[in-house]
Amino acid sequence: MHRISRDTITKDTTLCMSLSARPSNIGTRFHNFLYEELGLDFVYKAFTTTDLPAAIAGIRALGIRGCGVSMPFKEACIEFVDVMHPSAAAIDSVNTLVNEDGVLHAYNTDYEAVATLIADRGVDPASTVAVAGSGGMAKAVVAALRDNGFRAVTVVARNATTGRALAQRYGFAWRPELGDLRPRLLVNATPIGMAGGPGADDLPFDADAVAASEVVFDVVALPPETPLIRAAVELGRTVVTGAEVIALQAAAQFALYTGVRPTPDQVRRASEFSRA
Repeated sequence: MHRISRDTITKDTTLCMSLSARPSNIGTRFHNFLYEELGLDFVYKAFTTTDLPAAIAGIRALGIRGCGVSMPFKEACIEFVDVMHPSAAAIDSVNTLVNEDGVLHAYNTDYEAVATLIADRGVDPASTVAVAGSGGMAKAVVAALRDNGFRAVTVVARNATTGRALAQRYGFAWRPELGDLRPRLLVNATPIGMAGGPGADDLPFDADAVAASEVVFDVVALPPETPLIRAAVELGRTVVTGAEVIALQAAAQFALYTGVRPTPDQVRRASEFSRA
């Protein structure tokens, strides 16, 4: 088992971190596995906070090299950063902060991961699509779909203000509930199904909508097999999991933090270790 030894951590060890409402060990194990694998003097730690401005100020003041940003901080952190790179600026959502000598640079590697996975599954851009959610991850998904030629997309969000705004920004439809729609591609970009949350055992879409779909994509990474993914697998549908998203986006974060891009085999093994 890969471990970060107390004997190897010194005053010169570079610290990276994550901020999330419900921290998990997935990112921590993923990054620390690769630090050891590649012989890098880095260590990674997950945090949560009730004081986002102070947390961001701490990243800057303490020289923390990088920070992965998860729900619900992806949009709220924007006012505290210095440079918005195109991947984040295009969708007004941040999942990665890189500290360059006190200047905080913001990126979004979720977008890249989503686009890659949709292409890998060979999903036809002519497919009808429903995306549940209107937060930062939903923005990454909707933008990736638009930029990859999808046009028949519906944003499904109970929050009329954010849901309608997201749909209109990308030229898509909005509705508060899926209703009688039966899209070929279903994407869950909400916390429903996340371990430890209020909807941990719930489905973000009706069971008959899952049955009518061809591809099911759940961005929730914990547990690796969410209720939605489990239902889709039982029906023989093609699935894309949050574990795949987090592995690809974390590999891109890793490269931004360290300047080293891990190989696909290293990413695979780090991802397996992170979920073990």
